[in-house]
Amino acid sequence: MHTQENQILAALRRIMRAVDLHSRHLLDAHGLTGPQLAVLQAADRIPSASASALARAVHLSAGTVTGILDRLERRGLITRERTDHDRRSITIRVTESGRDTLERAPSLLQDQFRSKLEALEDWERTQILATLERIAAMMSVSDLDASPMLVAGPVAPPTAASPRPATDGDSASASSILANNN
Repeated sequence: MHTQENQILAALRRIMRAVDLHSRHLLDAHGLTGPQLAVLQAADRIPSASASALARAVHLSAGTVTGILDRLERRGLITRERTDHDRRSITIRVTESGRDTLERAPSLLQDQFRSKLEALEDWERTQILATLERIAAMMSVSDLDASPMLVAGPVAPPTAASPRPATDGDSASASSILANNN
């Protein structure tokens, strides 16, 4: 017989697995990790943003975002420019190549989940969000980076046959978070 506790844990694990599979699909099909796509989207949404503004926008640490920006810049998807009024300030701009990538990139949410979510009434979406936020608070993970890429283990390193971009410090095991909070 399953207790409610076991059923809750099983549901959370199924959700994490679905997010993991979608994150791997993003990486394999589009060459971007979830956090890279999230930062690129935020840079496009927030013109001339600083790295710290992007970090706040995507709920990631400044260090994680700096590494992501390094990789996006090497791929020619963003540029970093010093501002005229303060040479110490650097703003991030999305390049044409970055915009092309964004146009081709899928949602950070699975298409099936996204369409079902959009079909819900506004109050239902609000209730789901409130419940998820409460779960995060109950698990004492409210202060963790909200990396869109949750994986059950480290992402496999690139091989000659299938090169992959570096991950962004986002391969911390989501399963270990659950295990540590049981």
